[in-house]
Amino acid sequence: MSGGGTETAVAGEAAQGGGGGGRKRDSLGTPGAAHLVIKDLGEIHSRLLDHRPVTQGEIRYFVKEFEEKRGLRELRVLENLKNMIEETNERMLPKCRETMQDGLEETLQKLQAAKDSICKLQQREQEREKNVLFGRAICFKATTKEKQTKQTATTGHCLITVPETMVPSASTQSEM
Repeated sequence: MSGGGTETAVAGEAAQGGGGGGRKRDSLGTPGAAHLVIKDLGEIHSRLLDHRPVTQGEIRYFVKEFEEKRGLRELRVLENLKNMIEETNERMLPKCRETMQDGLEETLQKLQAAKDSICKLQQREQEREKNVLFGRAICFKATTKEKQTKQTATTGHCLITVPETMVPSASTQSEM
């Protein structure tokens, strides 16, 4: 008895499910149903296994943040450079110019004093050389005059006098 009750239930389910099961088979068997299942599988696959959209979104976010931070950092660097240039133009350049002009004036004065002292030394040296040459010329004239007077006294006639540097000495004559 209990076996018959279960059979009827199974049979009832088969009767109910058979019609429904037959419909499912029919609905799965149609080309449109297979298309829906493939579409659902594609969505599941893309959500679970295909990370390209998520990765692309993360990459876009990273690039955006990087560019913003980089842009801000570069702006800070440019602002610092601008401030340094302004400070240099306003404070440092005038100080440098003043220092340079003071140093140049002092250097020019020292150079002028050195030039003046060199000119004086040069004049003194030229005067000394002039005096030495003049003294030698006087001595040379005196010695040549003495020689001429001696020669005229001994020979009686005047010869052309030749400077001693031109006349060979006794030692060079003996060598010949």
